Amino acid sequence: MYAYTAASKTLPMNTKIKVTNLNNSKSVVVRVNDRGPFVNDRILDLSYIAGKKIGLDKSGIAPVEIVVLSTPSKNFKKPKKIIKTYQKN
Repeated sequence: MYAYTAASKTLPMNTKIKVTNLNNSKSVVVRVNDRGPFVNDRILDLSYIAGKKIGLDKSGIAPVEIVVLSTPSKNFKKPKKIIKTYQKN
């Protein structure tokens, strides 16, 4: 809850990503340490403290931009472009 972490269905464990809230341009760097979310149309769950840092503590969901910074897997290829994901309200 108080660690800068995230849950992802597809990114390898221990991948570091930068998540930017497109509504307010605030960003945070987190480490993927869990699987999920298991809710349709959502691709990432942030810990409470990470979500609060980018302004998700009130809205809960927002459109985000995800950039892969590093990954422990040698077989995983970083995307060449920034991944943009838009959440449905």
